Amino acid sequence: MLRCPLLRLAPILRTAPAAARRFSASPAPSMSVFRSDRLHNKTVFITGASGGIGAATAGLFARAGANVVVSARRQDALDAVVEQCTAANKEGGSGAGGKYASLVLDMQDRKAIETNLLPRLPDWAKNVDVLLANAGLVLGTDKVGDISGDEIDTMIQTNVVGLIATVQLFVREFKARSAGHIITLGSIAGREAYPGGAIYCASKFAVNAFTSALLKELVSTPIRVSEIQPGMVETNFSVTRFRGDKGAADKVYEGLQPLTPEDIAEEIVWCASRPAHVNVAESLIFPVNQASPYHNHRPNLAK
Repeated sequence: MLRCPLLRLAPILRTAPAAARRFSASPAPSMSVFRSDRLHNKTVFITGASGGIGAATAGLFARAGANVVVSARRQDALDAVVEQCTAANKEGGSGAGGKYASLVLDMQDRKAIETNLLPRLPDWAKNVDVLLANAGLVLGTDKVGDISGDEIDTMIQTNVVGLIATVQLFVREFKARSAGHIITLGSIAGREAYPGGAIYCASKFAVNAFTSALLKELVSTPIRVSEIQPGMVETNFSVTRFRGDKGAADKVYEGLQPLTPEDIAEEIVWCASRPAHVNVAESLIFPVNQASPYHNHRPNLAK
């Protein structure tokens, strides 16, 4: 079952610093900075939503009163996420939203994205307000010279080509309506490369560069562009990287408390719920014991 954090959604879940607490104690309109009702009845489209960050974010948007379309390759997993969205919306109690749908989509199939994605959206989702381009994966730890060509293709097609194809569709839609919010899922690996992750890092550097260019291209419009850059998050990410070896994947998080999908979901929903004149262009999020891809403190390891 998807764990949706107790949103503190009206006002939204957020532990404010002292200055912000003083600010929020003032009468309206200052309280509006922490509102989440801006998401009521908005339509959100999420790629890579069958699990992990995508699924957690779908549930949190649903709880905030948004309508959500989730996409991924596995229909059974998407069906479960739709059920979780329905439950999360009821728990949220906003009375808004309540419309959920799934769309099977392979991010490696650029032509299918370009020709089939928008026509397959349900009628109520034709005017998407927020795109979360979340789909992505990493395969293997081989170093340059030993990397499988098939794995290179899979990572680049999914993480870069599929993301760009999806974003291009919605940029055109958003420009036509002079509204919308594009959120891409980057990574600390898009800031600092590390050995054994050359292709994944290259793909996330590409996401960072693409998102940065898009932000500048749309600066004269009301369209918002954001990139979320997580550090170490405990999902199936490492299981995929180690080709199903859960023991090897568990060692990645051994001795420290990693981020959860819900931690990143909360950041994404908070970002999307800012006032229309506020754009969170970039957000880098670490667990407290991480400072880079290779600077980690593991206090819970046995001495």
